[in-house]
Amino acid sequence: MLPWSIVVLKINKSKVNIHKLGAIMQNITEAERTGMTVLTAVNIAKALPILWLVGFALIFGIQDWRQVIYMCLHVSYCIWWLIEQWFYPQRRQLFNEPVGIFGFIFILILVGVFYVLPGYLAFINPVPLSMITAAVALSLYIFGSLINASADVQKITAKQFSSGLVRDNIWRFSRNINYFGDLLRYLSFSVVAGSPWAYLVPGSVLLLYLQRMSQKEQTMSVKYDEYTEYQQSSSRLIPFIW
Repeated sequence: MLPWSIVVLKINKSKVNIHKLGAIMQNITEAERTGMTVLTAVNIAKALPILWLVGFALIFGIQDWRQVIYMCLHVSYCIWWLIEQWFYPQRRQLFNEPVGIFGFIFILILVGVFYVLPGYLAFINPVPLSMITAAVALSLYIFGSLINASADVQKITAKQFSSGLVRDNIWRFSRNINYFGDLLRYLSFSVVAGSPWAYLVPGSVLLLYLQRMSQKEQTMSVKYDEYTEYQQSSSRLIPFIW
């Protein structure tokens, strides 16, 4: 017979699994009511910043290149997010989990409202944008976009021809090189905004990515035998640094 402590532990684990299953089923039920997936919610939320920024332009006006550059960067980022799924339909499989009404509202507030904070700060900033600041922001955005897009295209292409671990080319520098590129873009928004408060957004994105990275490390270690070697030969997020 098993010791009572082990029996109790197994019963507790069963209760936890049943609780998790119940939560998942409830989320699926809510999703069936709304007909929403996480991707649908994110797509709607990504379109909102465009409307916000147009509204800011109408309310506060265009006073300087700061507002022009910010609108160009953030609007182009949102448009690219939407049309990238048309270019690469495989992208639609990334966030196909069902989402309930509360999850939908949370995504809408986080991505569609909070992430526009740097834009609001850029429009109320009366200080003219310096050439150095513009150069830094544009460099961050351009390189961030190239890194993120290159990483996505390589992984999508690799998955079409094999199911092995993608660890070469741009992915040899960082196990989360796509996240690194995306963070550079969010940093460019904060640089243009010219306010310390604007860095709350890339900070929150970093925290979200750190959580995803931890989950990814556990999943990939189980899925691929060579992942441990990959961990030793690459950086976790920032190439050559960490």
